[in-house]
Formats: sequence, structure tokens, C-alpha cells
Amino acid sequence: MADIIKLEKVSKIYGDKIKTQVLFDLDLAFERGSFNSIIGASGSGKSTLLNIIGTLDKPTTGNVLIGDKDVSILAKKQLADLRNSTLGFIFQFHYLLPEFTALENVLMPHRIKGGGVDKSTLKKAEELMEMVGLSKVKNNPANNMSGGQQQRTAIARALMNSPEIILADEPTGNLDSDSTENIYKILRDINENSGTTFVVITHDRRIAEKADRIVEIKDGRIEMDVKR
Repeated sequence: MADIIKLEKVSKIYGDKIKTQVLFDLDLAFERGSFNSIIGASGSGKSTLLNIIGTLDKPTTGNVLIGDKDVSILAKKQLADLRNSTLGFIFQFHYLLPEFTALENVLMPHRIKGGGVDKSTLKKAEELMEMVGLSKVKNNPANNMSGGQQQRTAIARALMNSPEIILADEPTGNLDSDSTENIYKILRDINENSGTTFVVITHDRRIAEKADRIVEIKDGRIEMDVKR
């Protein structure tokens, strides 16, 4: 199967006078439709790696390809369009807008894209809410929901523009074990039913082992890369 994400000799150095190298010449690719986990200790470079894949940060050296696009040659607006159309993000902190309802939060990526909310768009958002089990609370203010409900809302929001890739950074880091299992079941169902590619950062090896592939980062280098 073809690669949808490819990193070629990617390094990342922060600082000018005092330089700190976080990633070292990484060569890494992810197949379209695969479900991958990235593990590593705090400070290993895994979040930096995810941010570079998501075009939220740039490598100091090396190339990043998303689909057939070399992101290093894209202008800011092109990168923003790529993020909004091709990439979906799920973070440890859900970053819902508290002044809006759950449903309105799910619709936000579509609004940012510049689209009006017609009947078909609203129907899609409601179907996503149903898929993550939140139909009954879709009109609740975002800050009037449990942590698990807020994170499921964030998942629905990430799917609103039908991205080819979902990037998740510790998506269950603040949840209890039952909510964690529920969230990962939702993610795997999306992967299997929609063919969406997932790259998930987690510090929990038990959760990582649910993926098809585990990449372990240690001190900015690939320590282990195992397909299951």
C-alpha cells in the first residue's frame, strides 16, 4: 500500500546561540489506511515529530511529504488549506470553545474552511455526534460535559472535513481507563470503516499495542519500529 506520510532525513534543532537538537535524521513513512502508535519517554521528541508531520512546525533539515505534496515548498495559506482538508487533530486537551455547544464545536472546521452550514452539513455533523455516542448531549455547552464526552466531541470535530489523516497527541492522557478504552475503540472503528490513517502518540504501552505498528522514539532517534 502506498505511503501517505513520508519523512526524509528530518532533524529539528531549537535555539540560535544555545542549540538543542530534538530529532536526528529520521527516515519514517506511514502507509495509507494504517493505524500507528508512537511511544517514548517525556522529552524523547515524539510530540515534535507529530507537530512536524502535522505542518505545525518545520524541520530544520529534511523533507516531509503528505500524500504527493512536499510541504516545505507550500506557502502559509497552502499549509493552512492542507491542514484543514487533509489533516485532523486530536490533542490531550480537547480545546473545545466553551461558549459554543458540542455540535457547534464539531461544525467549526467546516466554518473555518469557509463553508455555510446547510442541511447536508448539519446532517453530517449530527451523524458524527451519533457515531461517537453523543446525540443526546449535542446541544450541551462544551463546558457542561464530562472529560470523556469532551474528547469524543473533539474526535467528531477532527472528522468533520473528512480528513485522510488523523494525528492524535495523547488523546486519552486525561481520561480514566474505561473512557480510554472507549476512545480507542472509536478510533479503531473509524480507521477500519473509513480507511483513515492514524498516527497516535501515547505514553501507555498497553494502548500502543492496540495499533498495527509501534514506533518508539528515544532521544530523537527511532529506537524500535515494529509492525504487528
